[in-house]
Amino acid sequence: MNISNSSPPKRFMVSAALFCLLSLSAGQGSALLAASWSNIEPLRSRRADVERQLGRPLADQPGETGTLRFRVVGGTVTVSFVTAKFVQTKKLDPALEGTVLTIVLQHENASDTPESLNLTNDSKFAREAKGDVVGYTNARDGLAYTFIGGKLKTSYYAASAAQLSRAQSKAK
Repeated sequence: MNISNSSPPKRFMVSAALFCLLSLSAGQGSALLAASWSNIEPLRSRRADVERQLGRPLADQPGETGTLRFRVVGGTVTVSFVTAKFVQTKKLDPALEGTVLTIVLQHENASDTPESLNLTNDSKFAREAKGDVVGYTNARDGLAYTFIGGKLKTSYYAASAAQLSRAQSKAK
């Protein structure tokens, strides 16, 4: 994917998502559980669990893998699933294929700020700023937030580093 010609906010959001996933694949940290949202948990929940919580996706995609988008109050949610290729590449337990990989919330009119979410003083979060776009990433717990103009625009939920590390060791 070529993001060099993208707008700065889009480039930053893609970079934050990639940073979160790459940090998780490093297997560092000691968190016991993944960051969950609305009873959906990475590397545990499956498509049926997601649809039970969120209803029908905006566009139906066959199979257990791929990406599903849902309309929710305040924005949209994109849920991606572990594919066979991801299992093979990251050397994960094959039983994880079809489980949730990431949950990405796109907030339309959130009033949350880094201060209201207590991110500015939380040492677990690394801060990165590029102009009007500020990101906070906690790779250990599988969380990342993007703010544009001081307002929350995107929340990322992924497996914790320890959970991903355990999934890799189970595959050996």
